[in-house]
Amino acid sequence: MRGTSILGVLVVIWLLIGAIAAGQRGYYSNDDTNCAEAGTILVTIVAGPLNYVGANPKVDCKLPEPSK
Repeated sequence: MRGTSILGVLVVIWLLIGAIAAGQRGYYSNDDTNCAEAGTILVTIVAGPLNYVGANPKVDCKLPEPSK
């Protein structure tokens, strides 16, 4: 039981560090969010502390345009 609670705390800390890194890169300041920006924010959060040792994850996605 104790091991799972420690693991849970470590995961929360990992994701919190990633969220801080995304904030420092200014990813939250853009009001016009698209697929690529949302994906980049998510992978930056998941990368956590790896952002501070050189990881700079980016996502490039293209959604189909609606027909007229």
